[in-house]
This record gives sequence, C-alpha cells and structure tokens, in this order.
Amino acid sequence: MTVPGTETQALRPHAEDAFAGELKALAAADDRPRPARWRLSPWAVAIYLLGGTLPDGTVITPKYVGPRRVVEVAVTTLATDRALLLLGVPGTAKTWVSEHLAAAVSGDSTLLVQGTAGTAEEAVRYGWDYARLLSHGPGREALVPSPVMRAMAQGMTARIEELTRIPADVQDTLITILSEKTLPIPELGQEVQAVRGFNLIATANDRDRGVNELSSALRRRFNTVVLPLPATAEDEVGIVVRRVDQIGRSLDLPAAPDAVEEIRRVVTVFRELRDGVTADGRTRLKSPSGTLSTAEAISVVTGGLALATHFGDGVLRAGDVAAGVLGAVVRDPAADRVVWQEYLETVVRERAGWKDFYRACREVSA
Repeated sequence: MTVPGTETQALRPHAEDAFAGELKALAAADDRPRPARWRLSPWAVAIYLLGGTLPDGTVITPKYVGPRRVVEVAVTTLATDRALLLLGVPGTAKTWVSEHLAAAVSGDSTLLVQGTAGTAEEAVRYGWDYARLLSHGPGREALVPSPVMRAMAQGMTARIEELTRIPADVQDTLITILSEKTLPIPELGQEVQAVRGFNLIATANDRDRGVNELSSALRRRFNTVVLPLPATAEDEVGIVVRRVDQIGRSLDLPAAPDAVEEIRRVVTVFRELRDGVTADGRTRLKSPSGTLSTAEAISVVTGGLALATHFGDGVLRAGDVAAGVLGAVVRDPAADRVVWQEYLETVVRERAGWKDFYRACREVSA
C-alpha cells in the first residue's frame, strides 16, 4: 500500500530511477549500434558503470571502481547468448554491478530472484494462482510468471542473487532456459521462448563453495567474471565516500566527504586485517574470521554518521565508528577478540595520530 504523498520518497530508489538523468543523457549521446532491445550500446553501458564526461558536458558518475576490462567483459557477455555470473568475495559490489547492468541494458533492474536456501522452483520458473486454477481450471491466465519468465517473454535482463544459496535441484531448472532459451510449461503443453534481448545475470559468493556448488552443466552456461577487491586504499576510500554519501542523502545525514579522514582510518583497519599485514608491510597480522569487505566499511561509516548526527554534533569522530569496527571484526567472540586485541595493542596504539581511535576502541572493547 502506498501512503499518499510518499510516492517519491523511496528509501532506496531502483538504479534506473536514481540515475534516470544520466541514463537519459547517455541514450541521447549514444550513436553506436545497440543489440536488440538494449536501451544503450555496450560502449554506453560501460561508460554508465565506469563514469565519464559526455560531449555535452554531462558528468556520468562511476558506479563501479575497478578494472575497466572486467566491466567490458561483463557487458560483452550480455550482448552474446551466454549468461553472466559475477563471482567474488562478499562486499565486492556484485549485487550493485548486477543492478546497474540491468538498469542500463533493459531500463528495469527489478526482474529479480533472491536466492536463499528456501528458494523454490516456482521462483525461477512459474507458479499458479490457485484460486483462479480451482475456479477456471489450468490455463495461462492462472499462471504466475517468475521474473525470469517475464524477462524471457519481454527480451529483458533477469537477475538471480546468491545463486549458490539456491538448492541444486532448483538451480538446474536454469539449464534448459540458458541452453535452449525456452521454458516448458508441461501442464499446458506449451512453452515460453526467449525473445531477443533476453539474458540473465547471476551473482555468487566464492566463500559459499561447498554450500550448493553449481553443476558443471550449469556452470558451462555462464561466462564467469570475478570482481576483485579494490586495488588500492584510495580506491576503497573513494568507494566508501561515494556510497555513504548516496545513502546519507536518503537518511538526511551529513555529507560523507566531510568525514573522509575517519573513513580512511576505517578502510585502513579493514584492509590491514583482511590482508594480514600492515600498510607499510612491516608487521604481519592475524586475520579475523569475517570478510571485512568494502560493503561492511560502508555500513560501519553510515552507522557512525547516524550516531554523530543524532547523539553528537554531526561531525564523525573515532568514538562514532569504534563500536561498528568492533562488531565487524569480532564475529567469533573467542578467536576474533584475540586477533582484535593484538592488532589494537601492537598497531593502533603505536600509530601516530591514532590515539583517539585507540582510546575509543579500547573503551568499547572493554
């Protein structure tokens, strides 16, 4: 139910809505060949994700900071008959990239199946409106199409999140869809054939190996693109600043660029513990059990900004992020706490200019 007057106040607008101006400007400037039913050419889709300046001066903000070739391969895959699998550790922007690819290619990122251990076959294929089925009998009007079926019929891009979380027998319903480009409806003796323009983007977490690994038959239907962690600390800081600023605007929080120094400290902590070595390479460290991803850094900083706004003076300080950092690092109360205390005493305590951060972390760690 939509409350009157709130139609334009979505907490998290879909990519095609949040960046509608950029997509419109790109479409107007895009004079390159477009695959069937694509809103933009592959070149323009890459510009949309990586950022740039159009001839008319319109600035396209980068949605993904990483190797250009990774984006180019992903976009090119969608222009072929191969499905795309975005693989990477948690927090490498797989979902974010998937959403923006679908928005740029099809103008609609909402044809989404969220994979979980409880995802049923109907979520990937189709279900039934049982009231209509009982009253009128089996027919197309009683069929409830899945997002994948709708994408096939309309020649659009469907998305499946966390593919390896889906049970193996449900995963395998994709084999016919991806190889034959058809979805049989045996109850009706019919099928839905994919229209040109249809393709599928799936994401998978490479930490989930052994959960519900893809069969070799299904994996062959995908072109796998691995999304790496940010190459440098400055890249990661830039990503966190940009995303926190976007999230903060919807929550009426202070501008993230004003907090860049505190963000840099959070990113440094996460990168050093994640890599198992300090930034200068001099000290080897134990790594905690968590991933300490860029996404988690974004969450910690957003929470800190909210704390500073509602219970402080609006300026992000060490005390505002300390509890969030502790919560992200210490997932296993026994093993991770030892790792954190050792890092705190041997690295943070001795680092110039970090005394306030050390004190704040000691306070919440007590």
